[in-house]
Amino acid sequence: MQAILLSSEEVAKRANQLYDNEIRQKVETEENIGKMVIVDIETGDYEIDETGLQAARNLYAKHPFARLFGIRIGYNVAASLGGVMERVSSDFRYSN
Repeated sequence: MQAILLSSEEVAKRANQLYDNEIRQKVETEENIGKMVIVDIETGDYEIDETGLQAARNLYAKHPFARLFGIRIGYNVAASLGGVMERVSSDFRYSN
């Protein structure tokens, strides 16, 4: 498989599109709020866990050269350093 070079913005845009169009309705449940969903932007495969580490390992085991992107379920950011992570409503849509 030939690698396609994408900027970090393009990777994020593709991951958010996959999340909004195919993944969100499957994973945004009360028990998953706050967990990480890791998305393989090339295949659309995804895995969920508390931190995203095992999810990423699982995806890399399937596709060693995967382009992965993490999204915190139910929040507008994946992590915060000294700031505030805000919950988003279920009808929130990314602007990208």
